[in-house]
Amino acid sequence: MANSIFDHLSHAFETPLSNPVLIFSLILFIILLSPILLRRIKIPGIIGLILSGVAIGPNGLNLLEKNSAVDLFSTIGLLYIMFIAGLELDMNEFRKTRHKSILFGFFTFSVPIAVGYPTCYYLLGYDEVPSILIASMLATHTLVAYPIVNKYGISKNEAVAIAIGGTILTDTAVLVILAVIVAAFYDNLNQQFWLEFGISFAAFLFIMFGVIPRVAKWFFEKIESEKTSHYIFVLSVVFFAAFLSELCGLEPIIGAFLAGLALNRLIPHSSALMNRIEFIGNAIFIPFFLISVGMIVDMRILIESRDALIIAGTLIGISMFSKWSAAFITQLFFRYSNTQRQVIYGLSGAHAAATLAIIMVGHEYGIIGENALNGTILLILVSCIVASLVTESASKKIVVAGEQDIISTKRDIAKEEQLVLPIANLNNMESLLDFAILIKSKQSPHPVTVLTVVPNNEQAEQNLQRARKNLDSTAKYASGSETEVSMMATIDHNIANGISRAAREVGADGILLGWPSRPGIIEKMVGEKTESILNQTDTNLFMCHVEKPLVLQKRLVLFCPPLSESELGFDYCIEKVLRLSGELSMPILYVCDMRTKKALTEYMKRNKTNTKVLFANYDEWDDLTGLREFVKDNDLIVFVSARQGGVSYRHSFDRIPKKLGKVYNQYNRILVFPKRRSGHSLDEFEEVPTTPIFQRIGRGIGNIFTKGKH
Repeated sequence: MANSIFDHLSHAFETPLSNPVLIFSLILFIILLSPILLRRIKIPGIIGLILSGVAIGPNGLNLLEKNSAVDLFSTIGLLYIMFIAGLELDMNEFRKTRHKSILFGFFTFSVPIAVGYPTCYYLLGYDEVPSILIASMLATHTLVAYPIVNKYGISKNEAVAIAIGGTILTDTAVLVILAVIVAAFYDNLNQQFWLEFGISFAAFLFIMFGVIPRVAKWFFEKIESEKTSHYIFVLSVVFFAAFLSELCGLEPIIGAFLAGLALNRLIPHSSALMNRIEFIGNAIFIPFFLISVGMIVDMRILIESRDALIIAGTLIGISMFSKWSAAFITQLFFRYSNTQRQVIYGLSGAHAAATLAIIMVGHEYGIIGENALNGTILLILVSCIVASLVTESASKKIVVAGEQDIISTKRDIAKEEQLVLPIANLNNMESLLDFAILIKSKQSPHPVTVLTVVPNNEQAEQNLQRARKNLDSTAKYASGSETEVSMMATIDHNIANGISRAAREVGADGILLGWPSRPGIIEKMVGEKTESILNQTDTNLFMCHVEKPLVLQKRLVLFCPPLSESELGFDYCIEKVLRLSGELSMPILYVCDMRTKKALTEYMKRNKTNTKVLFANYDEWDDLTGLREFVKDNDLIVFVSARQGGVSYRHSFDRIPKKLGKVYNQYNRILVFPKRRSGHSLDEFEEVPTTPIFQRIGRGIGNIFTKGKH
């Protein structure tokens, strides 16, 4: 009996492991433990995963062999790295730095080839074609260290942006060279090859940027409630793009990266969908890829083959020198700091995906031998370790310097920001919470306060219990984007009083309300609820009407009336608009007068924003109907209004929600009331054109008997 049990156990743990459940358990334990253990000795988790792959691989303890399952997960992880890099690329920053990205891509492509080719041809004694192949392989790099910059919150730094932009340019150029080398190997390098390649590549780009974004918009709009389906759709796009890339004769990683670029604007960085994409990738697929890279390494070649050791040392030296030189030249051209140069080198110094693809193809076709293959694998290991260490060090320096991804404000409230979200209608809950997540400062440790106020009557206790139960669904929805929320249910005789009191208790910097519904006859007589909230609070207030997915908007139109820049909360509100624009990757059209334009220009210059902005002049703010000419289809409308008594208040702002609701009924719209500057009068500011008092009275009497045209 004992022998039978022992035989069963020895068979189950026979190496290499064959039980898929045991294999998956081993991989998960490595993913769990290696970063934790190595963090104690200050080694990045990425290195731990690669070294773990070396240890358990066929050339180590032989616990695991390269099989179809490992290859599948490894491929998914590689595509995930490239997809997330494209998805998280700040398009506003990329547009601003595209010329720098092109120049860096040229440097990091040409310098390794210029150094590598003569070294391989004259020093190592390779023929012309193998020398070209190895030199082009040295020009590639893989964003293995990208999860590090993402973890430290510097993914939108300009150095990161040009490194990512240069990656796609460099790898695309090298993979095109690979396709040419293979065609030359088969003597197919003729006019027909170039014609077929050009047509297929053009068709591929048209599908990626002409067809897929339109299909994605339609899908996200029609299947808005099925959040799981959104993730499955995104995965389908990634792998379909990778397959199309292969059909064009390129590597799948190019397709995955372009899929990220194609979906970039449709998946906000703070959304629940982005959180799911990053979570699953960072937890499972990307670590699988890093482990599989380590499994290829054979440490015995250092002892058994002197030639392999010489080739490996030469390739490592060429790679480090040429990639560092490209980063240094880039630093000189654009006057970057030493830390930014380190980031560029760290991101561009790791060889993995494209390098491995090129060298494996070259070995398969007999262009290079075993020594070059083993030397390249050692290059992959060493370059990944060095790049990870350099990137980790540089990322820490940037964070210590306070240059991570934040938008600074004139009033330093980002770290202590409090948002209050009163919920009256659960149907509006998801859209309001999504809006709060998009505009909330990432530096604030405070949760979003979700508030429900129930009237103080005979059913108050029952209503309070029901309200708290309804808040549970809000908490569940918020957890999808890892947004912390604080639930608050209170009783008050008046809803507006309850909201005002709760906002004061938490020290709210902003209150987010749903768009006011049409008032009944009683509300008209005693005052509408939204007007009561405005009158009883001085803080920044946002009224939101969001019925369509915000990712479908193409432009943000911001109406800024005269003297709105003089309101105390103006900078805060503009910062939120810029953050919203950045999350949705869309330009802003400011409609304002010249004084406000000057204030906005100074604000954006002071805060170094990368958003694409346009200005349109408008002076007839007593007649709001003229604003309609600035609005196009698929615009998101934001109107900066003011409370009565505010320095920028005008009579045309009376019942502004109703006026905007009539004119822009089919649009997503946000009405902003900046925090008031108390204790000041209009006399302290320059003269504002006003409508004569009798004209105002006459217009008010006319509105009683006629239907408003606004």
